[in-house]
Amino acid sequence: MSRRLVTAALLAAGVVLVGIGVAAGEPGVVLQKAASICAECIGLG
Repeated sequence: MSRRLVTAALLAAGVVLVGIGVAAGEPGVVLQKAASICAECIGLG
């Protein structure tokens, strides 16, 4: 039973942290960085 409790706690912590990141606007920052790295790799930046 304790293994299920640990799994549930880790899942809940992950969901909370993802929610905080989304609320802080992190997906847009990550996408912007990925696009600039990609552009540099193919020689556009």
